[in-house]
Amino acid sequence: MKIDEIGIFLPEQIETNKMLSQEFPEWDSEKVSAKIGIDQRHKAKDNETAVDLAISACEKILNDDLKKEIDFILFCTQSPDYYLPTSACIIQEKLDLGTNVGALDYNLGCSGYVYGLALAKGLLSTGVSKKLLLITAETYSKHINKLDIANRAIFGDGAAVTILSNDNHSSQIGEFVLGSDGSGKDNLIVKNGGFRSPTKPNARLIEYGTGNQYTENNIYMNGPEIFNFTIANIPPLVNAVLDKNGMTLDDVDYFIFHQANVHMLNYLRRKSKIPKEKFHVHMAKTGNTVSATIPIALKSCLDQNIIKKNNKVMLVGFGVGYSWGGTIITI
Repeated sequence: MKIDEIGIFLPEQIETNKMLSQEFPEWDSEKVSAKIGIDQRHKAKDNETAVDLAISACEKILNDDLKKEIDFILFCTQSPDYYLPTSACIIQEKLDLGTNVGALDYNLGCSGYVYGLALAKGLLSTGVSKKLLLITAETYSKHINKLDIANRAIFGDGAAVTILSNDNHSSQIGEFVLGSDGSGKDNLIVKNGGFRSPTKPNARLIEYGTGNQYTENNIYMNGPEIFNFTIANIPPLVNAVLDKNGMTLDDVDYFIFHQANVHMLNYLRRKSKIPKEKFHVHMAKTGNTVSATIPIALKSCLDQNIIKKNNKVMLVGFGVGYSWGGTIITI
């Protein structure tokens, strides 16, 4: 199994820290920017959905001949166009792929790319698929209340598509360690909108943190608890991934973690004893694009020749759920 190509798409609409400061004059954009490492984020238009972003990412790298080879679509999003039908089926039709293409949605956030690689490895290694699209696309901006400056500053919209194919001679995708802990569900959640608690048209505004406001129709994130979760679980995950792949820290050429925020990443890097020169940070211009952060960062590394052929790269995702996962790929 191997990664053939990665394509990304970011909406053209940009929201800068300066623009946010104009809405929230008391918000210290320079201080926040230094802490979270984000200067701007892309934002989908009102009529632009995760499927639209996914299609745009795919069209960047797919030609007519390649379309004929695709036999499966894996689509990760937490902002689907509809409850049903499956968004992956809509993508199949919009890309004009054959009807012999399997299509599957899965609902995961910041660990979604690693989980997707695990699913893709299973499909490819068993012969269910020979060449597939792993697409991660999010429009979290649509979940965020306009008065919630904390989450508006962090999250951006975007999409990434990875083409993976079967290679009987070798596997570029290593062993996986995956985990979950649903006891943390309330710390990153959109409480209303599903069938347990439908959307409430007149949901009341709730204040949290320092001047942030949301309703239970919107996303809520308990930042301190999310931070505690990551520092408790991610350094041990790094060690577990190394052990399962029979490697040491020195054997890994580069590390790409989910791009949550700079403060969290720097802490995790130090806690995991990863050298700074082997650790990638890529979010200043994109923000936290949830399941798309890892492939966007990976694409950036490949384009800049930071990661080279035969390099071994550890990928680590973590977040909402709680869920987490890691693997090692060979470029």
